[in-house]
Amino acid sequence: MSELLGVAVLGAGHMGADHVRRLDRGVSGARVAAVADPDTARAKEAAAGIDGVTVHADAEAALDAPGVEAVLIASPGPAHEEALLAAFARGLPVLCEKPMVPDSEGALRVVEAEARGGRRLAQVGFMRRYDAEYRRLKRVLDDGRLGRPLMLHCVHRNVSSPPGFTSAMLIDSSVSHEIDAARWLLGQELTAVTVLRPRPSGGAPQGLLDPQFVLFETDGGALVDVEIFVNCGFGYQVRCEAVCEHGSARAGEDHGLLLTTAGTAGAEVPQDYLVRFADAYDREVQAWVDATRQGRATGPTAWDGYAASAVAEAGVRALESGLRTPVDLAPRPALYTDTGR
Repeated sequence: MSELLGVAVLGAGHMGADHVRRLDRGVSGARVAAVADPDTARAKEAAAGIDGVTVHADAEAALDAPGVEAVLIASPGPAHEEALLAAFARGLPVLCEKPMVPDSEGALRVVEAEARGGRRLAQVGFMRRYDAEYRRLKRVLDDGRLGRPLMLHCVHRNVSSPPGFTSAMLIDSSVSHEIDAARWLLGQELTAVTVLRPRPSGGAPQGLLDPQFVLFETDGGALVDVEIFVNCGFGYQVRCEAVCEHGSARAGEDHGLLLTTAGTAGAEVPQDYLVRFADAYDREVQAWVDATRQGRATGPTAWDGYAASAVAEAGVRALESGLRTPVDLAPRPALYTDTGR
């Protein structure tokens, strides 16, 4: 491996361009070796000013570019399976943004391909595991000082939804973060999901069922509820409160800059996830780079990516049917039995 880990970034949109910047200027031990996007003008813009980077329209061409030793996938979800399998075939370590693969069948194919290779190559980009407050909440739950967790109350709000955002995407795109966070915080699998729908907000696009209230059951007897509201209009907010036998703990309180002007005072509210979780993304990518340079894998696994997709699919079925819907997970391959959740 070279002195600086050569990374191919697949996808140069909002997320991919931010990762190109992060790898170039925000983390140590890595460099951007290639950028790929079907929109090559966008890829060139993301790579502008970076020495030695090559630009490609085709993802596999980027994987085969000179100096590429690892891959960061930030392309749209439907392109992830092909890119992951191509990286595995080349023995390249991967950091893949969520969803790892949107459908559970494709996600399971990725899991099975990695398991056949006998070693972990993939880390999935569930960045909340790297957020300082979420990590403190995890430590509190793990040390047992509050007793057994009984409930998680979660809030996930966005200013507005992008064009083409569907009612199902509130669950399989947005709530997928809460799905992984709940599994990780509790160390439990999610076994069933129910989706309740209040009257849609007047701020939601016509036909979009927004907000929604999602209730998960776990194999440890806990309950997890999520308010997902993607057109709240005022800011990006993510909170999680764990209610336990002897107390509670909450992550995501607004402790940002306090503004005082014209006789009023108030806190700034982040407007998107790249602001709210900027530090978490930095820690996530740095941890991946460090582990990759040491020849190991860390963080959320391909199994975690598959589990999130399977739970989200059950959630979409629950949304469509109005019924409590069980989650059906495949058997966990031995490769992932000692990695935790």
